[in-house]
Amino acid sequence: MNIVFMGTPDFAVPVLTMLHETYPVKAVVTQPDRPVGRKKLLTAPPVKVEAERLGLPVFQPEKIRTEWPQIAELKPDLIVTAAFGQILPNELLEVPQYKCINVHASLLPKYRGGAPIHQAIIDGETETGITIMYMVEKLDAGDILSQVKVPIDSEDNVGSLHNKLSEAGAPLLIDTISKLVKGELTPIKQDESKVSFARNITREMERLDWTKDGYDLHNQIRGLCPWPVAYTILEGKHLKVWKATTIQDESLRTQPGEIVQMNDDGIVISTGSGPLISVSELQPAGKKRMDASSFIRGVGSRLALGTKLGE
Repeated sequence: MNIVFMGTPDFAVPVLTMLHETYPVKAVVTQPDRPVGRKKLLTAPPVKVEAERLGLPVFQPEKIRTEWPQIAELKPDLIVTAAFGQILPNELLEVPQYKCINVHASLLPKYRGGAPIHQAIIDGETETGITIMYMVEKLDAGDILSQVKVPIDSEDNVGSLHNKLSEAGAPLLIDTISKLVKGELTPIKQDESKVSFARNITREMERLDWTKDGYDLHNQIRGLCPWPVAYTILEGKHLKVWKATTIQDESLRTQPGEIVQMNDDGIVISTGSGPLISVSELQPAGKKRMDASSFIRGVGSRLALGTKLGE
């Protein structure tokens, strides 16, 4: 069977690797190289790096909507996508005999969109999963072919959950393709009444509002780590919050955003309700990520209890 794989970020790499070990992948389509970091170094997407390691030809269309004919010329029997980053035009969707299928990091119809892993944690979900579905010319709206559930642990962040889901998606894809080719699958239409969206993370979503409940703040911090990372304001400058825990101690509660305790374990901050937040890893503007004790001995040595964080 002639397969074309389309994907871009780290999430798609294990999927491509296992797919190539099981079926002949004719070509890989990924996003163009982009400038990355402060020095804006032109960097290849992770899927391109893996494809070149596997010796597979790589195509990098800027706009698949206009450049799809070069993919169609490969005459794929099946197109597999995993976090490719562009919606495929209907003309391309109609080319393969077995259509186009997508590996999506949520239990659809919940969390359609570009940030399902982030949003599941931010919302305090206890489970998510992988859905493999037919692609249509509408965001994550195709019929479902298969799903697998993945638990979200209380200390999971985007990085750890990303790895769990990526590892779960690869074997599910292989099993799904096998059953698809044999005609053993019955596609299930998504229930439009249960649709929710996980849109791309905005800068406003990264800002911590200390008047919120402590559980919500903890989920927000986990749901933005290790990218793009939640932040607060300290003395007019951004302070990134990488890692935190919750503390149940009403005797410490003061105004939301006030520092009420500082020790080597963390910097404890009062919240609007629920538990307080103890920040254990943070990053001042222009500095590297550090633990709380290093911050207190260095940049934060001048801070006093009662210092207010936030705007």
